[in-house]
Amino acid sequence: MSLQLFYAPGACSFVPHAMLELSGAAFEPISVKLHKGEQRSAEYLALNPRGQVPVLVDGGEVITQIVAILLHLDAKLPQAGILPAAGMARTRALSTLAWMNNTVHPTFTHVFMPQKFTADEAAQQAIRAHAVQAYRGLLGEIEALAAKAAPWLAGEQPSALDAYALTLLRWGGIAGIDPTGFTATWALVQRFAALPAVARVVERERLQLNLFKTA
Repeated sequence: MSLQLFYAPGACSFVPHAMLELSGAAFEPISVKLHKGEQRSAEYLALNPRGQVPVLVDGGEVITQIVAILLHLDAKLPQAGILPAAGMARTRALSTLAWMNNTVHPTFTHVFMPQKFTADEAAQQAIRAHAVQAYRGLLGEIEALAAKAAPWLAGEQPSALDAYALTLLRWGGIAGIDPTGFTATWALVQRFAALPAVARVVERERLQLNLFKTA
């Protein structure tokens, strides 16, 4: 099989995972268990020395970084609708994808792994608290986009934007933010998760969409 996707359940690798399944293309999904440190194994580091997911292997070529993987798959599998094909719709979708990846995603990293930014435990707590509030605001921006979805974030066809929105909203529960409070986004991601192909990925990754727990 020429396409292999190395993913971690619940990670941002859900985005190419969902889009590959939606495309109908043959691929081999390979789970990397981050909690067991499999991303630090010699075999995995030979693929990606940064020890991150996702990794796409296409005919022996190794591709890392989610935006690069999505753009590669978009060119290879145009029927998948990973992004709009052309024009301003594509430009706007690329802008939103880049923002999700370079702003919203790293903000959650400050919530989930503040130890990456300082060894001081008190400072870690301050970083996390500040990032939670910033993340809440960013989810609000996604909510505004979801309220205008027609019917999906990039238009008539489900795309990588919807898959990323699902991931980011789901992470909100980990940050102590109730995802159901973002009513348009919550409805959007539930519709996306209910698509038969996406439902297979949700089952394969054993995902629970709402991770919010009341105190």
